[in-house]
Formats: sequence, structure tokens, C-alpha cells
Amino acid sequence: MHSHNKYYIFFISLSAAFGGLLFGYDTAVISGTIGNLTEFFDLSPVETGWAISSALVGCLIGSFFSDYLSNQYGRKIAMIMSAVFFMLSSIGTAIPETFTFFVIFRIVGGVGIGIASMVVPMYIAEIAPPDKEVL
Repeated sequence: MHSHNKYYIFFISLSAAFGGLLFGYDTAVISGTIGNLTEFFDLSPVETGWAISSALVGCLIGSFFSDYLSNQYGRKIAMIMSAVFFMLSSIGTAIPETFTFFVIFRIVGGVGIGIASMVVPMYIAEIAPPDKEVL
């Protein structure tokens, strides 16, 4: 398929943009679990806040290393790494045995968010043909 085909570019951009969708999804989906999470782990208000905000710590880590990863391995590989972090986080937060493991996997998901937040816009900008107008 020719790389300047508008449908090809649209499909690739849409696929890459799911990184942004996952960022919003991951930060919002936790709000529906706060009650059950607090009850299951018997959390204090501070621990509940840490459980929710721990993904942002991972975002800081992921965004810090995203430049190195995307330059060293390429944008596609960095996005695949981000997807792997998302997958590990999804599995890890679904079946945690302790609160500590839950937080660790939230941070892992945050790393994926941080990488995707930095790499996806760069990737979309790189594949967009310079001779095409914005819709």
C-alpha cells in the first residue's frame, strides 16, 4: 500500500492515536473502582489517593525515557513497548494479591501512558505527508 494513500495514513494515525485514548481511559476507569478498591484492601483516604494517583508517577517515568526509547529503537517499537506496559498493567491490576502489587502495576501502566503520550504525536507527525492539507 502506498504510504501517501489517505486511507492508509488515516488508519495508521487512528491506530496510533489509541495511545491517547488509553491515557484517558486509564485515568478515568479507576474512578469506578474506588469504593470496591477501598473496601477490598481496607484503605485509608491517603492510600486511596495513592492508588489512584500512582499511575501519574509512572507517567513521569515513561515520558522521561520516551525520547531515548523512540530515538534508540524507533517510534513503532516504542509504541509497542507502551502497549506491552498497558497489557501488563491491565493484568496486574486485575489480579493483585496485595495493595503494593496493585500500585506497582498502576505505575507500570503509567509508564506506558507516559511513553505513548510522547511518542504517538511524534509518530503521527512523521507519517503525515507534508503535501497534504489538514481537514
